[in-house]
Amino acid sequence: MIKAENQKKRKPFTAQDTIPYKEIYKDGICRTDDNYYSKMVQFYDINYQLAQNDDKAAIFENYCEFLNSFDSSVEVQITFLNQQVNFDEYAKNIDIPEQDDCFNDIRKEYSDMLKMQLSKGNNGLVKTKYITFSIKADNLRNAKSRLERIEASVLNNFKVMGAMAEPLNGVERLKILHDVMNMDTKESFHFHYGMVAKTGLQTKDFIAPTGFDFRNDSYFRMGQTFGCVSYLQITSPELTDKLLADLLDLEENLIINMHLRPIDPKAAIKSLKSTLSNIQKMKIEEQKKAVRSGYDMDIIPTDISTYGEDVEGLLNEIQSRNEKLFELTFLLMNTADNKRKLDNIVYQTAGIAQKYNCNIRRLQYQQEQGLVASLPLGMNQTGIQRIMTTTSTAIFVPFTTQELFQGGEALYYGLNALSNNLIMVDRKRLKTPNGLILGTPGSGKSFATKREILNVFLITDDDIIICDPEGEYFPLVNALNGEVIKISAKSNDYINPMEVNLDVIYHPEKYRINGDVEDIDTIIADKAEFITSFCEVIMKKPQNAELNGDEVSMIDLCVKDIYKKYLYNDPKPENMPTLQDFYERLNFYAPDKPAAQNIANSLQLYVTGSQNVFNHRSNVDTQNRVVCFDIRELGTTLRKAGMLIVQHMVWTRVSQNRSRRKSTRYYVDEFHRTRRSAC
Repeated sequence: MIKAENQKKRKPFTAQDTIPYKEIYKDGICRTDDNYYSKMVQFYDINYQLAQNDDKAAIFENYCEFLNSFDSSVEVQITFLNQQVNFDEYAKNIDIPEQDDCFNDIRKEYSDMLKMQLSKGNNGLVKTKYITFSIKADNLRNAKSRLERIEASVLNNFKVMGAMAEPLNGVERLKILHDVMNMDTKESFHFHYGMVAKTGLQTKDFIAPTGFDFRNDSYFRMGQTFGCVSYLQITSPELTDKLLADLLDLEENLIINMHLRPIDPKAAIKSLKSTLSNIQKMKIEEQKKAVRSGYDMDIIPTDISTYGEDVEGLLNEIQSRNEKLFELTFLLMNTADNKRKLDNIVYQTAGIAQKYNCNIRRLQYQQEQGLVASLPLGMNQTGIQRIMTTTSTAIFVPFTTQELFQGGEALYYGLNALSNNLIMVDRKRLKTPNGLILGTPGSGKSFATKREILNVFLITDDDIIICDPEGEYFPLVNALNGEVIKISAKSNDYINPMEVNLDVIYHPEKYRINGDVEDIDTIIADKAEFITSFCEVIMKKPQNAELNGDEVSMIDLCVKDIYKKYLYNDPKPENMPTLQDFYERLNFYAPDKPAAQNIANSLQLYVTGSQNVFNHRSNVDTQNRVVCFDIRELGTTLRKAGMLIVQHMVWTRVSQNRSRRKSTRYYVDEFHRTRRSAC
C-alpha cells in the first residue's frame, strides 16, 4: 500500500489517470508503481457464524496464524465485494427449460416457487472475497518469484482453515475492476490481451467508466453511479466477530476493504518502550507538581495511568505472546443510483457500526483517495490507520456462512439458515454425489426426498429408482407416469430374476464400456454370479457358510446351458428363461449330481411352492424412467431373496446407464431396514 507521501504523481485529467496502476500482466501480477507489485487471490466462504464454539475458536486461531505469516515487507488488502445484479437475469439461473412431455405446467409452477423463495433472500447480491498482497521489488522478475512464494503460503493457509482459494490472472483482475467502476451499465466485460496490440489501447481503456467527478467533498460520481467512501472509527473497548458479518449482510452494493501493514516486531517493541518511557516521564512531572502543590504524589491524572497500563499490556502481549502489530485501515464504499438513496445506505451502514459502539466517518475531501484504496490493487493513500494487535485484527474474521448456488442442473435444497439464500446444488458435480437425509420422526425427511425426486424429474433426464418400505411413494410415481412394482408373495406384479436386457444383444454399440462391447459371454458370466448369490440366500446354510465348489460349479453349468440355448437362438421376450427353467435343469443333473439335488430342493419353495412370486416372466416395465419397488408387504421368508433381486436389478440398471453416460439416482427410504435384511 503506497502512502500518499511516497506518491509523486501528477494531477489526474482523465478517468484513466485516476485508476492507479501502471500495468496488469497476463499472470495476474499488477505493477502499481515503479517498484511496487501485487497479486490477488479469491477465497470462498466457510460456515463460521453457525459453527460450534470449538470450531469457531479453531478457525480464529488459524486466522491469527495466517495474519502473523506476513512479515513487515508484505502489505495486505482484504476486499469484500457485494454487488447487485439484475434480478431477472439472476432468476434465469433457476428457470427450468421446457421439454417435449406433458409436465411443462408443473415445471413453470416449480420455477415460480423457486423465484418466490429467491426473493426472500439477497440472492440478487453477488458476494465475493479477495486478498491482495503487495511487495516492493527492483524488477518484475524478482517480484514474480517472491509473489509466487507468498501466494503458495496464502493458498495453504486457506486450505488449513477449510476455505477454497484460487489465484486470479490478469483478465480476471481487470474484470473485477471493470465491474466495480461500471455499476451503471449492464454491458459485460469482453477483453483479451491480444486486443491491446490490435487496438493500440491500454488495459485501463477497457475498464474505465465514462468519467469521475470528485468535486463534492463527501461523495463522488462514477459514470452515472453515486458513491461514498467512509472509514470505520473503532471506539469500542471490545470488538465482536459479528460486526463485519452484519455489515456484509446489508442488502445493498457495498465494498469493504481492510488494508493491513504488519509492523516489524523489533521496531514495535522499541516504539512501545519509548512510549512507555515518555509516559513515565509524564508521571514523574505530575508527581513533582503534586509535591509542590502540597497534595498526595500518588494522585495523578487518570488518563496517564490508564494509558500507561494499556501500553504495558500491549508490550507484554508482543513480548510474551504470539502477537504482532498491524496498521489497519478499514474502509467502506457505498454506491447507489442517486444521492438520496446513497445517503440512506450510508445511514444504514452507520447504524450497524453504532450497534457495536463504533462510528462510520466519511472521508472529507479524500473521496478520490478513498476510491483508489477501495479498488483491489493494494494501494492505500488515505493516511488513516489504527494500530491493532493480531488478535484485535483477527476479530474481523472474513468468514460468515458458506453459500451453495450452482447453475446448470442444480436442485433446490431449501434456504440457508443464516443468509436466507437459496441452496441450489448439482450433486453430480460434487466430489461425493451420495447423501443422507437425516432427521427426527415427523421432521419432513420423506417430503424432502419427494421434492428432490420431482425436481430431478423436471430438470434432468436422469433415471430414478426408489426403494419404498412404507408404500408412500406410489402417488408421486403414478403422477410422473412411473412404474410401481409391489413385491410380495401375493402380488400380481412380477419381476423375473433370470431376465436379461435384450437391448444389449440387439444394440451392443449403446453399451460400450471403455471402448469394449458387452458380449453374450459377459452377460452369461454376470447372470451366473447373481444366481450363485441367490442360491446362497435361499439355501440358508448353517453359520452363513458359503456354497461348496460342487454347488457353485453346478449353478454355473446350468446357467450356461440355459442362456446359451436362449441367447444364440433368436431370443424373444416371451421366451425369457425363468427360475422354472433353472429348476428343471438342476433336476436334469440331479440323479448323478448330489449338489444339483441339494440346490433344487432349496429352490422348490420359490418355483412350485407358496413363495413362487419370482417364478414368472416380468409383467412390469423395469426400464421406465421412474421405477418404485414397494416392499411394504415383503414377508420374512422372501425378504432376503427379494432385496437381493431388487439390488441386482438396480445395479444392472446403474451399470448399463454408466456405459451410456447417463446418471441413475437411487433413493432408499428407511435404509436401515435394508441393512437388517442383509444381515
